[in-house]
Amino acid sequence: MQIQFFCPRWGSEYLSWNIFLEKVKEAGYHGVEFGIPANTTEQELTDIWNLLEKHQLAAIPQHYDTVTIHFAQHEEQYAAWFEKIAPFPASKINSQTGRDLFTLQQNNALIQHAALYADKKGVEICHETHRGKFSFAAHVTAAYLREIPNLWLTLDISHWVCVAESLLDDQQQAVELALGRTLHLHARVGHTQGPQVTDPRAPEWEGALAKHLEWWDQLVAQYKIAQRETLTITTEFGPYPYLTHLPYTQQPIVSQWDINVYMKTLLEERYRYY
Repeated sequence: MQIQFFCPRWGSEYLSWNIFLEKVKEAGYHGVEFGIPANTTEQELTDIWNLLEKHQLAAIPQHYDTVTIHFAQHEEQYAAWFEKIAPFPASKINSQTGRDLFTLQQNNALIQHAALYADKKGVEICHETHRGKFSFAAHVTAAYLREIPNLWLTLDISHWVCVAESLLDDQQQAVELALGRTLHLHARVGHTQGPQVTDPRAPEWEGALAKHLEWWDQLVAQYKIAQRETLTITTEFGPYPYLTHLPYTQQPIVSQWDINVYMKTLLEERYRYY
């Protein structure tokens, strides 16, 4: 089993792609995960992939911005996004899929759009556990996983911790089901009142970090036992408002970049022998 680390573009948009990718390469990442809005042009995508090739970095494109509550329009926009990225190679695709207010049948229709694309292109599509999407809570996602055998996840369990206002000790079956269906991991640490601790290096967050590491350890072990080839991990501590800023001055209290590199180093060391 191989573990590959991806750097989020989210939070570094102030840098040109070329400078950003130089930083990513220097930090030792295997690739980049980045959101692709619906209004992105084909030329913009071509330019990004050319730079990725230049720096020998892999891509995990991310869908996130289809949000309309009108299902027919939502379904059309979702399908169009996959057509937009079809010419471009990807290690995996991460999709924030559907809406929490859609029915299981409606969200499943979107999941099947993605499954058809995955079969056609030979690429894994992982649906991110995320507030506001079909997968916003552990117990709700468990129902989807039981109903839909070709559903695979990007596990960002920090969202579930926030939604449940707990470290999910009373939802172990749902968590274990999700761990067994995870192909991509977002390594962000949440807490009972938010999806991101202020600084995972700080002693006051030792308990939250330890719990997330416990889940991630289980995922890595299961991945190895299942003899899957490559687990991808994006160190996805985000910028403001996920990252706390001081009032009035709007200065960040820590460096988002430094935290993500810290998480990468921590997990590289932890899983060195996998």
